This record gives sequence, structure tokens and C-alpha cells, in this order.
Amino acid sequence: MSAELLSILVLAVLFVVGTTRSVNMGALAFAAAFGVGTLAAGLDADGIFAGFPGDLFVVLVGVTYFFAIARANGTTDWLVHAGIRLVRGRIALIPWVMFTVTGVLTAIGAVSPAAVAIVAPLAMGFAARYGIKPLLMGALVVHGAQAGGFSPISIYGSTVNGILEREGLPGSPIALFLASLFANLAIAALLFVALGGLRLRGRDLGDLGDEEAKEGDGGSGGTGGTATGTRARTTPDADLLRLTPARIATLVGLVALVVAVLIFDLDAGLTAITLAVLLAVVWPEDSKAAVAHITWPTVLLICGMLTYVAVLQEMGTIDWAGEHVGSIGIPLLAALLFCYIGAVVSAFASSVGIIGALIPLAVPFLEQGEIGVVGMVAALSVSATVVDVSPFSTNGALVLAAAEDTDRERFFRQLMLYGGAVTLLAPLVLWLALVVPGL
Repeated sequence: MSAELLSILVLAVLFVVGTTRSVNMGALAFAAAFGVGTLAAGLDADGIFAGFPGDLFVVLVGVTYFFAIARANGTTDWLVHAGIRLVRGRIALIPWVMFTVTGVLTAIGAVSPAAVAIVAPLAMGFAARYGIKPLLMGALVVHGAQAGGFSPISIYGSTVNGILEREGLPGSPIALFLASLFANLAIAALLFVALGGLRLRGRDLGDLGDEEAKEGDGGSGGTGGTATGTRARTTPDADLLRLTPARIATLVGLVALVVAVLIFDLDAGLTAITLAVLLAVVWPEDSKAAVAHITWPTVLLICGMLTYVAVLQEMGTIDWAGEHVGSIGIPLLAALLFCYIGAVVSAFASSVGIIGALIPLAVPFLEQGEIGVVGMVAALSVSATVVDVSPFSTNGALVLAAAEDTDRERFFRQLMLYGGAVTLLAPLVLWLALVVPGL
């Protein structure tokens, strides 16, 4: 058995053990990276640690720390309440607002994980407070980021178009952008319907205010009269809408985070943790418990899995798979397998990195002229990014880390199953829509 095939089988074992036993899959992945890296790839400890995603570690810790402080001082509640009023109480519009915001951010040049890191904590706060299913809200945030992710001025779009230009292959920046936009919009619409989004249309802020009034009144049957009901409804709202110094500073910090990441291209994790530390120094009472709310199990899970995937890349498993696919004598079948390789690998690794690696690997195959370049590149690119809802990808991990008041282990399984379904179906649909017609 070749070392490459062995490394893939070990990955399959990780999933089986991690889903059937109460063991953090990230811890299993670290053990697998040590075993496979040492015995099959000949890597020493430095070689294995070279794949540790230090930047993602800081992003996960920094962003969840910052928003844990924001939650402790009431800023997230203030934002949720203000956002609901902004959409005039129409709760069904909230997931689409988040979809649009992340899409606009990536379309104008934000790195997809940076946009998700900014929007996801706010979106998941909305979901927790107003009874929106976490999977619905989290998936729409990620799909929104990918919907705008291939605009001609975006990171993904610039990367793909630059590779095609360098290799002398024909391309269509607009077709690539529209393929990603419509694919993610269609998936989001289907998910919205499947997860009960249509049932949210009958709910608005007024209905929730009445429910809060009943809770605040202790469920009494009207003995307090109108005055009691009014106090129960207005008191929580007044507290939520009150801007304390800590909340003002946190909102300024959130704006600073957006500006630093989108305009000055600073690291989202380092910026977030710096802002969190400043808030903690000034208002230590709000931050005492914040460190405990950093999602350490998620950090272990994601960092372990990505370290193992880095070992696979270092030992050539990805290149090995690409070369074997390219040698298949049936062009349409090879194109489909390329899409699946992009989807499966990207579910565990950097999407832009996979795109940058797979498209050059597919160049000899594309130069044969038997497959339309525009359709193939679009199908491969979208296949490698639409799967970012996986909890093992950066975007999926950020959504998982941002989930509030939910069973994270259950939410992790939901994301994993949904990510698996997208990985299984999306490449096939994209292949049928973009490659088979010869676009």
C-alpha cells in the first residue's frame, strides 16, 4: 500500500472513530499527524508542526474572546435588538440580511474568513435570541460570503483569473462570478425553505415582545392590569437600547475591527484579540468569564484536522490524487473527479490554496481542448468553495465557534452532515450544469 493511500484511509478512520466515540476529532487528528507524518512521510516534529494553522488559531481565539466580552457587557444584545428594528421586526429577513452583508464584503475584496469572522458572531446572536435554527443562519452567512467571493476584484476571483492568464487559458471573470453567485443563492434558498425559514414570516418583533412581556410578568393572568404589562414590555427594551460606556467602546472596537481587516488588510485574529484585551483592561468585571467562553474544543478540533491535512499536502497526497485523475482517458469523468477532489480537500483546508493548486494541475488536461475551459474552471472553483460550510473549514469553524446558547456537539454534527451533503451533491450538479454542456 502506498503512503498516499494509507494517509487517506487514516483520514477515513478519523471520521469513523470521531463520530462513534466521545473523542475530540482534533485530538485524533494530532495523533494521526504524528503517526502518519513520522512513519509514512518521514517528517520530524518541526515538519509536522509546520502545518499547524497558527493564523486560524489566533482568529478563532481572538474573535470568540472579543465577542464573549461583547456579550458580557450587553453589546451583542443591543446589536440584535437594533438589527431587528432595522428590518421592522421581520425576523424572516434576518438570515438574508446576513447573507447579503457577507456577500458584499467578499465581493469588494474581503477575504472570506475575515467577512465570516465579522458577521457570524452577530448572526448567531440573532439566531439564538429569536429562535432561528443555527444551521440556517450559519449556512446563509457562509454561502453569502461565497456568493460574492468570485467577483473580479475579490481574492478568489483575482486568484483564479490570474492563474488562467498566466497559463494562457481563456477565462470569463463575469461568468465565474455569476456561477458562484447563483449556485450559492440557490443553495441558500433551498436551505431556507428546508429549515423552516418560511415559517418565520409570521413572526415579528411585536410577537416576541408579547412573549417577553408574559415572561417578565411571571405568567400572571392579568392581575397587574395594563400598567404591569407595559412595564414588562418596555423595561427590557429600554435596557437593551441604552448605550453604556462599555457598549459604546465595544461598538467602536467592532467598527475598528472591520476597518482594520477590510481597509488596512490587518489580521482579523490579532486585531480582535488586541481590541478584546483593551476592553478587558478598562472593564475587567465584564471580561472575567470571557476566556472561559472561548470555544476551546472547536479550536482543538479545527487545528488538529488542519495539521493532519497539511501533512497530507506535504507528503504529496493531493498531487498524487490529481495526477491519477488527469491520466483518466474519459475527459468528462476526469472533470467530475477534479471537482470532487476540490470539494473534498477544500472541506478540510484553505479554499484559495486548493484552487491555486488544483487549477494548475488541471492545465494539461484543459489544454487538450476536449472540455470547455470556462465551464470547467467555474465548476472546479465553486466546488472548492461551496463546501466551506463544513465545520473543518475556516468558515464553518467560525460559525461553529460563534454559536450561542446551543448544543455545540449537536450543531457540529449538523454542520458535518450538511457539509457532507454539499460535498457529495454540489460537484455533480455543477458538473452537469457547467461542464457537460461544454461551456
